[in-house]
Amino acid sequence: MKHEISTAVLHRPAGTSKWTNFRKNVIKSKYLLLLLLPGTAYLIIFQYIPMYGVIIAFKDFSPGLGIWGSEWVGFRWFTEFFQSVYAFRLLRNTVLISLYSLIWGFPIPVIFALLLNELRNGFFKRAVQTVSYFPHFISSVIIAGLIVNFLSPTDGLFGQLFKWITGEPTSLLTDPAWFRTIYIGSGIWQGFGWSSIIYLAALSAIDPQLYDAAKIDGAGRWKQMMHITLPGIMPTIVILLILNMGSLLSVGAEKIILLYSPAIYETSDVISTYAYRRGLLGADYSFGAAVGLFNSIANFLLLIIVNSISKKVNQTSLW
Repeated sequence: MKHEISTAVLHRPAGTSKWTNFRKNVIKSKYLLLLLLPGTAYLIIFQYIPMYGVIIAFKDFSPGLGIWGSEWVGFRWFTEFFQSVYAFRLLRNTVLISLYSLIWGFPIPVIFALLLNELRNGFFKRAVQTVSYFPHFISSVIIAGLIVNFLSPTDGLFGQLFKWITGEPTSLLTDPAWFRTIYIGSGIWQGFGWSSIIYLAALSAIDPQLYDAAKIDGAGRWKQMMHITLPGIMPTIVILLILNMGSLLSVGAEKIILLYSPAIYETSDVISTYAYRRGLLGADYSFGAAVGLFNSIANFLLLIIVNSISKKVNQTSLW
């Protein structure tokens, strides 16, 4: 009898147990999978299916002929972009704006979260946290309008302040030297409160007993922050840094388009705005798609490189 049972087990299809376990896991997690379904459907419909249109980056696309009816031109648009007189300027401006945003903008939410964590007045802490979130929910159009009004050389608050300091009215938005400072500064103000949420969540996961033990050993608030709080959220900081590095060449076009003008293209024109002007306004869809595809591939390679470096240096990575 035992021999028959063991023979039956040996001759059972190898995939049967795996399929059974898979079905059990699906049934067990059915409600979680239902919650996952809308997000997955969104990604498939609006992110993956439209990738089919990337083909036009390798074609001389004509709306009348359609994607498949248009002529294949290979890497013609990529070559044209890199050989254009604007290529170096676009790459330089994109990298500098992203890099400066990362250098100045990335540490501020971390510092803000650490300072909020040190507050003991619960009402004041919640009030500051709530107020810091507000700019995130203001649209780019309104933000750009506020910037234009505040920097107006005639009646703007900062325009008048700059006039009082320098002694003469100056339109900062038409000065190429000031564009990056204005763009990056307004971006930090708009996003630092919202970006601090994930750090505050990571801070709440730190074991309070570590602080109690540090107090017994005589550690003050500063040493507790440096030796317990900061190391406790360091994995979160590294992961977010990797994600930010992966979007180093992705400077959004919306806010820049609302703020820039041909007079300051030298410092404000980036890859996304050039692709918008040439691809959409100029109806050169294939060229715009090629530039956008290059941008995405460059970001993907940066993400892989930074993730690999982080994995080797401190064993923290996305995968």
